Amino acid sequence: MRTKAVKDFIREHQDLFWYSPEDKTETVTDELLVETIINYGTLENIHQLFEVFGLQETATVFRQMIGRKTLNIYPELRNFFELYFNKYAPRNS
Repeated sequence: MRTKAVKDFIREHQDLFWYSPEDKTETVTDELLVETIINYGTLENIHQLFEVFGLQETATVFRQMIGRKTLNIYPELRNFFELYFNKYAPRNS
């Protein structure tokens, strides 16, 4: 179940989800949310995502995504966030 803060965050950044029908935007998957914000959001958007979704939860979703064969995150961003999450959201915490 999504928190109100996450729903508000998605609504606030609805322009990044232009391909999703307006009435379905709040129901995007966690993976799509993280992927879209990392790929197309600003640094401020990413910081806001960490605040509302949580750094550890974002890292968990990201790690699940990179375990798949197909990943729609730019290689440079994938590398950066792998390093970032390994440092600031280690798996053992």
